[in-house]
Amino acid sequence: MRHAYIILLLLLSFTSCYQPERNCSDFKTGTFEFESYLNGELVKTRFVRNDSIEIDYFRGKADTSTVRWINDCEYLVKNKNPKNRAEEKPIHMKILTTKGNSYTFEYGLVGETQKQRGTAVKVE
Repeated sequence: MRHAYIILLLLLSFTSCYQPERNCSDFKTGTFEFESYLNGELVKTRFVRNDSIEIDYFRGKADTSTVRWINDCEYLVKNKNPKNRAEEKPIHMKILTTKGNSYTFEYGLVGETQKQRGTAVKVE
């Protein structure tokens, strides 16, 4: 029983040291694609981001937003030309992990508790 306890402690100590990869600066600029389900249909968004501007291309339309980096892995996106009150609220984006040419992120409207997750792939 004592050996099992020691092994369990060793395993826990090794797993608590694990840190996911977060090379966020590699994803501050570039061209990215993001796929999600919208009303049961798989749709793709392509976006181009530089340090302060992001242009989203979705279903043949382009939309421009400002980008304000909070730190290396978090930023706010705000629509430059909102068409309604819902589009006026900024979106808080947080890069959770990075791997190769992709990153997993969490996003939600500023001030709201509901968050969603997604994965973006850097294509250029």
